[in-house]
Amino acid sequence: MREHGVLNRILLIYDESVRRLDAGAADVPSDVITGAADIVRRFIEDYHEKLEETHLFPRFERAKTLTDLVATLRAQHQAGRRVTDLVTQLATAQNIKNAGERPKLIAAIRQFNRMYRPHEAREDTVLFPAFRKIVSKNEYASLGEDFEKQEHKLFGEDGFESMVDKVAGLEKRLGIYDLGQFTPR
Repeated sequence: MREHGVLNRILLIYDESVRRLDAGAADVPSDVITGAADIVRRFIEDYHEKLEETHLFPRFERAKTLTDLVATLRAQHQAGRRVTDLVTQLATAQNIKNAGERPKLIAAIRQFNRMYRPHEAREDTVLFPAFRKIVSKNEYASLGEDFEKQEHKLFGEDGFESMVDKVAGLEKRLGIYDLGQFTPR
C-alpha cells in the first residue's frame, strides 16, 4: 500500500516541525502543520484506514488470524483520529508563538509519530504479507481494483500523485524536500 509512503513523508514533516518548535522557533508555518494534518485526515484516515477497516480487518477476523493485531490496529486508527483532531486544533499561529501552548502541540505530534511508525511497520511486515495468505489471488486482485476505483472517486484520476505533490509542497516550505540533504557527509 503506497499510502504508507505518503504517511512516512508526513511523519518527516511533523519531525521537522517538532525539531524547530523544540528549538523555540516561533516561525513554523501553522498552515504546514494543518496542511499535513488535513492530508492525514483525508488520505490516510478517511481513505486508507477506512479501506483497511472495511476490507482487510473483517477478513482477518473471519479467518481468526492475527485478531489481536487487528484489534490493536483498529484501536490505533481511532486514537490517530483523535490526535489528528488535536493537532489541527492546536496548530495555530498564536499557539506556535505562545511558549505555554507550544508544548501541547509538540506533545500531540510526538504522540502521533510515536504510534504510527510502529503501526505502519507492523502492517507492512506482518498484516499485509499475511493478507495474501487468507485471500485468493483473484480476490486480492479484485480488491486492488476496487481500492483504485475508490481512490479515483475520492481524489480524481491522479489522486495518489496529487497527494504526493501536496506533501512535496509542504516539504519545500520547510526546506526538507531535497533528498540529498539527508545523506551523511
